[in-house]
Amino acid sequence: MNEAERMEKDRKFVYALARGLDILKAFSPDEAELSNLELSEKTGLPKPTVSRFTYTLTELGYLVTAPRTGKYRLGPLVLSLGYTMLASVDLRERAKPFMDDIARRDHVTVALGTRDKLSAVYIEVSKGSQIITISRNVGSRLPIHNTAMGKALIAALPATEYQYLLKALAEKFPEDIRAIEKSLETAREDIETQGFCTSIGEWIKDVNAVAAPLFSADRNEIYAINVGGPSFMINQERLCEELGPRLVDVVKALTPSALT
Repeated sequence: MNEAERMEKDRKFVYALARGLDILKAFSPDEAELSNLELSEKTGLPKPTVSRFTYTLTELGYLVTAPRTGKYRLGPLVLSLGYTMLASVDLRERAKPFMDDIARRDHVTVALGTRDKLSAVYIEVSKGSQIITISRNVGSRLPIHNTAMGKALIAALPATEYQYLLKALAEKFPEDIRAIEKSLETAREDIETQGFCTSIGEWIKDVNAVAAPLFSADRNEIYAINVGGPSFMINQERLCEELGPRLVDVVKALTPSALT
């Protein structure tokens, strides 16, 4: 559905607001500063349109100009919104000690994340003492269809939402959708039988991961906790026999208090 068709179908949808939010979402821990040209390339919006949005967002305090580069970066108002969201996530606070324990004991990186459309977003990260680590931080975004965390998030969806998401993935990846569907079905089966799913070099070659889904206290929000790292440090056997079961134990430890 193109913009004109959606506008005709949904009169309540404010496209100017959506575009402004797309500008803000273009920033990430790995790309903290962006120019108008870079924002145009990342969002697909014309540069003059981007310039108007960045001017407005800067005037409102959602963006600031970096003195050294002249590029834009997220302003204090965006950060305050993010901190408010994180502070409200009780699950994040309860999961952190368990994540720290796994990271420290197994020398791995552990992350807690949630879904944003077709991405998984890290909301908490614990890093072990390994020399080589995956450079991911709070706010990092991962594709949802070929990462362990993403597949765990999808697998936990109710049937109707699961089918809706498959349609969205089919529109974005028409040539790969059959392989994606097969991978997601395998993930659903794995989670049903063993509580976790894996990604063996699917997203990044020589990077493996395992993830397990879990829910917020009211069970309205789906999250996933994962462990990932280079394949020479975390092979498939270790994922399935050691780290996966450990994540399941964490989910079980968090679930009783989440349901009270």
